Amino acid sequence: MKLARRLNLALILGIIAVMTTYAYLQVRQEVVLSEADRQRTRQLGLAWLGTLEGVWEQEGGQRAQELVERANQRAAAVTVRLVGLDPTAGYLPRADLAPDQLATLNDGKLVRFTRQDTAGDQWQHFFAPLTVGRFRPAAIEFVESLKGEQTFITMTHTAMLWATIAVIAVCGVIVTVVNFWFVGRPLQSLRDKARRAGSGDFSLPLSLQQHDEIGDLARELNAMCERLAEGRRRLDAETEARIAALEQLRHTDRLATVGQLAAGVAHELGTPLNVVSARAQSIAATDMPRQELITNANIIGEQSDRMTAIIQQLLDFSRRHTAKIAAADVRHIITQTIDLLSSVADKSNVTVHCDIGNTPMLAAVDANQIQQALTNIVLNGIQAMTRGGALRISAGSRRTRASAPDDGPEGEYVCITVEDSGMGIPADRLRHIFEPFFTTKAVGEGTGLGLAVAHGIVAEHGGWIAVESTIGSGSRFSIFVPQSTAKPDVAAA
Repeated sequence: MKLARRLNLALILGIIAVMTTYAYLQVRQEVVLSEADRQRTRQLGLAWLGTLEGVWEQEGGQRAQELVERANQRAAAVTVRLVGLDPTAGYLPRADLAPDQLATLNDGKLVRFTRQDTAGDQWQHFFAPLTVGRFRPAAIEFVESLKGEQTFITMTHTAMLWATIAVIAVCGVIVTVVNFWFVGRPLQSLRDKARRAGSGDFSLPLSLQQHDEIGDLARELNAMCERLAEGRRRLDAETEARIAALEQLRHTDRLATVGQLAAGVAHELGTPLNVVSARAQSIAATDMPRQELITNANIIGEQSDRMTAIIQQLLDFSRRHTAKIAAADVRHIITQTIDLLSSVADKSNVTVHCDIGNTPMLAAVDANQIQQALTNIVLNGIQAMTRGGALRISAGSRRTRASAPDDGPEGEYVCITVEDSGMGIPADRLRHIFEPFFTTKAVGEGTGLGLAVAHGIVAEHGGWIAVESTIGSGSRFSIFVPQSTAKPDVAAA
């Protein structure tokens, strides 16, 4: 309703401006009329002046006085009288004037002023000197009441004031009702609709039966909300499809990693299988004492448990998991990853060094997804060292911010660093390593999805991967994920 109040205020100010201008012009007109009345009185005085001067010269001052008194008996609006200026004219009343006014009359000039009586009424006095020969024995005085003129001016001003108040009141009521019905109420509906649309609620279309600009705006807002709702439905469907495709891609990457681990797992299973086979053959071929028989049986059980753990670990890695963000100890994730890839590292003649300390390092992550990302990066480092070498994994807490172009806010992060001693990545290829299906490996040795999947997983957790590489010295991958102060989830750990 702020707009309606502003419109009302603007209208009232406009009315006041118009009525003020009209009042000013009316006052000017009254001034002109008043001045015209004064000029009329002056002309009347000058006319009387010539007549009285002639009578005075021919018949004397008393005759002129009688003539003035007779005129006063017939004229009620204006009082005319003769006042003495010369002390010798004792039969005439003396003029009640100030010395400077008397001097002005003696100089032959006119005197005019206004007086206010005890009742508050104003009277206009006009004096004109009579010149008889070279003397000025008397002056003619005209006294006129201004009460009628004052009453007229007061009534005019009062009428203008009440007319202004009435116009403001009537127009204010009309404009208030019109503004509320045709401006305030529709704009409030538009505001509420815009707020609902801003919060994602595109239902309840506006129903404004107005054929004006506000009605057009309401119809356009309804159409916009319909388009936004349709766009959101399409976006939701596309997002679901993208998530499903991304999850399928990650699962495919898991299976590809499992395929790469299969040869190492088969090699790792060979030793316990040989032990089991030899012990079983020994039990079957000889009649050994009971204690030795129990020892061989325990060894077979231990090796079976070892093989079961290796296979279970591989199955757990390849299985689909529901995403669950929780506080997880990064050290446990690193240990699981090293255990999973130990056979691949041994087969590639790579020694893995781990520096993770003894203090828990909690991160707000999905442990299974971060393990997949870390597995891809570690596996990439192992494959980069074609002639064997050393792979170092470390972890620690850092207060930092993402570098450009992400440039996120500064915060506490857990950093997992993977360093290899391979040949390094050329600078022209370094900026493409997180692109899907981009690989520098030979055909059949990589899908080009590992680093892309790892980058996507870490980005979804609010983190990033920093890469440093030097030709001939190796590469360093640093995984940053948000640190957590909550207690670790037992399932995630």
